[in-house]
Amino acid sequence: MTEITTSEFFNDPRRRNLSILAATAVLMIILAALALWSQARELAPHYQPHTFFTHLPSEVRQISHLRIQSQKGTIDIVFKPERGWVVASQGDYPASFDQLRQTVIGMAELQTIEPKTARAEWLHYLDLDAPPRGPGVLISLMNERGGTLAAMIAGKSVDIGDPGGAMGLFVRVPGSDQSWLVRSVFEPKSDPTDWLDKKVIDVDRSRIQEADIDPASGPSYEVRREKPADEQFSLLDLPKGRELAYPGAADGVAAAIVGFTFDGVRPARELDFSDQAHATRLVTRTFDGLVVTAETIRQGGSFWTTLAAEGAPGKPEAQKEAREISTHVTGWAYKLPVFKGQLFMTTLDSLLKPLPAAQPAQPAR
Repeated sequence: MTEITTSEFFNDPRRRNLSILAATAVLMIILAALALWSQARELAPHYQPHTFFTHLPSEVRQISHLRIQSQKGTIDIVFKPERGWVVASQGDYPASFDQLRQTVIGMAELQTIEPKTARAEWLHYLDLDAPPRGPGVLISLMNERGGTLAAMIAGKSVDIGDPGGAMGLFVRVPGSDQSWLVRSVFEPKSDPTDWLDKKVIDVDRSRIQEADIDPASGPSYEVRREKPADEQFSLLDLPKGRELAYPGAADGVAAAIVGFTFDGVRPARELDFSDQAHATRLVTRTFDGLVVTAETIRQGGSFWTTLAAEGAPGKPEAQKEAREISTHVTGWAYKLPVFKGQLFMTTLDSLLKPLPAAQPAQPAR
């Protein structure tokens, strides 16, 4: 093999060009690697993500009081040994344990994503100004002695594309201007109705046999079906010369108790249900022996109702269900959604076709 000297190599234009190209390629690879490394350093977090309330998971059992403060007011959820968790700001009505659990566990599991602004004048962009003047929601978890175990002000939420469905939530600790974006598995709730136990009564339409209605105005009436397979309810004793407004017109009032929900609650003693001239009495009976009585009044633009339940004689399952319902509803008046209140106060005339307009008298000829 012919040996190529250094002078021959550099005097050969082809070999010299190949050498330059190879060196250039190596240099470009090195520069690209350096650029990627520099970019990775810039994009990499400058802190280690951590649990926002590091101590809270070990102190959850000490919580006996939650306070939620917002522009809507203050909500106090308190544990009382004789009654369990109640909404003290709503007359000690039973609290929603699901909402309570989601909030406490959610706060214990908050994970930081990154720090955000620490400038007080910028906090309003994240809805982190403290209530009641600001739109933030202040949640405090306290022990039985009134000591605060954890507290945070929650602001805006953002989509972080979390595969598990978690959201990004802007938060800060009261007294600190440092804000954070955290991964949250719960949504802070500041409406009092979100904290009320809504599991009051659950009657499926298929169970309902009949309903007796004594409305605040107009005559009493009864709607009924003979068997569960019957889709529509019939109006008994249809007034002479009248017709139902449409087939199934009686179905709404018959199933008014189905899907029972409410927008607020007050002790029943605070409202006057004694004036029967202004109250509608709706008694719903099921095929299996449950009897639910609703007394409904209209106060201003709001509908309020009380509930009572009993089981028919010889129907032990219905009697057991009635006792369970009574533990929830006795002594309380429920503010109904408008559509539900109108159903509870349905009059007989509203189920019937309008009477034909009276013909004007013909003048004598």
